[in-house]
Amino acid sequence: MSRGRRAPELAAQQQAEIDRAMMARALREARKGRPSPNPHVGAVIARGERVISVGHHPFAGGPHAEVVALGAAGKRARGATLYVTLEPCNHHGRTPPCTDAVIASGVARVVTGCADPAVKVPGGRARLRRAGIEVVSNVREPEARAQVADFTKFTLRELPYVTLKAAVTLDGRIAARSGDSKWISSVQARRYAHRMRAESDAVLVGAGTVQHDDPQLTVRMVRGPQPLRVVLDPSLRTPLKSQIARVSARNRTLIFHAKGASERRKQALLARGVELVEVRSDRHGRLVLRSVLRELWRRNVVRLLVEGGSRVHGAFLESGLADHLAVVVAARVLADPGAVPLASGAPKRRLAQAFSLVRPSIRRIGPDVLIEGEIAR
Repeated sequence: MSRGRRAPELAAQQQAEIDRAMMARALREARKGRPSPNPHVGAVIARGERVISVGHHPFAGGPHAEVVALGAAGKRARGATLYVTLEPCNHHGRTPPCTDAVIASGVARVVTGCADPAVKVPGGRARLRRAGIEVVSNVREPEARAQVADFTKFTLRELPYVTLKAAVTLDGRIAARSGDSKWISSVQARRYAHRMRAESDAVLVGAGTVQHDDPQLTVRMVRGPQPLRVVLDPSLRTPLKSQIARVSARNRTLIFHAKGASERRKQALLARGVELVEVRSDRHGRLVLRSVLRELWRRNVVRLLVEGGSRVHGAFLESGLADHLAVVVAARVLADPGAVPLASGAPKRRLAQAFSLVRPSIRRIGPDVLIEGEIAR
């Protein structure tokens, strides 16, 4: 191969590497803010390897990521490259189309992570090209799509994105047979769990967890907004003196129950400010999870964190409604067959019936190990 032919190829390879590095920066930026029910989006404006500005979508109704980055760059954006994790919008919503701002800024290139999965007005990238802007699509696409998986499910399937979270021993137990579970994991892992709550719109447990653990289900170890606290309680067994029944403007509680629940219990919980919603139950008296999720969707819950217990985890897995699993494994063994497992579902005779994770990630959190990933369909 001649030197003349290699030079453009090397230049193209170098540009591709820069594009991937800048998109990784945009993906990190996208994790900031609380834009629910809108998607997390991040943007970077750069000239070569030099970052000019960054931006993210801070909250629903606020400026979009590319508009924030362009505003910070000002005239320096002219001739530069805009990296954005999601295709710029081309429609009027709470804010004007981002394509307008991109074209007006004078950027020379736009690099996108993935297309908008629920685009209202298609043609954003085509419009940019017609304006003479070079558009490069699908850089780090798997990561970009994963970052908006919650928004995709919420918009297209009209259901929240469900993450099952638990801390387990090496032999897969979330509690001793007495129900004691404090504390399986380290303080570092518990801080991570609170960060997950802060990044979720709602956190859900079953009535058994409320009775055994009396959890607050609030964000305490990190800064962040408080999620809606949700309890699955068919017969309204939630203790009136439990922490979940202490309601304030910041700490709201929603309890789902079945038809026929005690009227006296209803009135007592309502008097404490708890919101009650009746949903369908099956022939075994268990709440129909799809009905629960649809009610949460109506309340703009995009990301739902499920914190157990065992039967609740099992029910979400068996129903096919769980999307993501995050399990902290602590270096201890209960060695008791009567201890509480991570999930209790239908009997499985073969390993092929096990639930699997797609491309799981593994990392240390203090002395513990976090394993997480999408649940295979």
